[in-house]
Amino acid sequence: MTSPLPPLVAALEGTLIVSCQAYPGEPMRDPRTMAQVAAAVAEGGASAVRAQGLADIRQVRAAVDVPVIGIWKDGEEGVFITPTLDHALAVIDAGADILALDATDRTRPDGRSLAETVEAIRARSDIPLMADCDSADSARRAAELGIEIIGTTLAGYTPARERTAGPDLALLGELAGTLPETSLLVAEGRVHTLEQAAAAKSAGARAVVVGTAITHPTSITRWFREAVTGA
Repeated sequence: MTSPLPPLVAALEGTLIVSCQAYPGEPMRDPRTMAQVAAAVAEGGASAVRAQGLADIRQVRAAVDVPVIGIWKDGEEGVFITPTLDHALAVIDAGADILALDATDRTRPDGRSLAETVEAIRARSDIPLMADCDSADSARRAAELGIEIIGTTLAGYTPARERTAGPDLALLGELAGTLPETSLLVAEGRVHTLEQAAAAKSAGARAVVVGTAITHPTSITRWFREAVTGA
């Protein structure tokens, strides 16, 4: 049976996606380093990588053969993941294969609604989109707009839902089987262990994104340090 999803998105079904990001001021906050990290996780079997910032996207795109999910974080409050149409178009121009953006119902800096932003992107490009959602409502609205990938990326990071210790399994369960076949449900956010990754898949995620637990040695070291010093 032919998948209703674009081939690029359909190929992500049942796979691991890895987010390769470092925060400003950290030793690894260099596009060349992130490109090496991306190449390493691709060699390990990541089906796609998520990269942040225009320079990172360009370097990662040149370093890997798997799809690059591009975002541009600008700011720290409110809508800051690919927050405007201009940000979205710049991410596309940088070479992203899939464009991810905030899909919550919060006010966007340029005053456009999510629907208006998606319409403007579609008028310029046929790139698949990923919606970074914070609730069942935002996920369903994004699916209604025809966004191909629905991620739980922002669940627990806005007032819409309480933050869970691991991935929001309840949200995944609520969405599983209710989204149209034209949208791929992806677990993202606080997937820190093998067990949590498997639980997210069992809860209904059709693919799982892992970031910090694979690509952020500062956080991983802190986890182990706290375990050792607290033992």
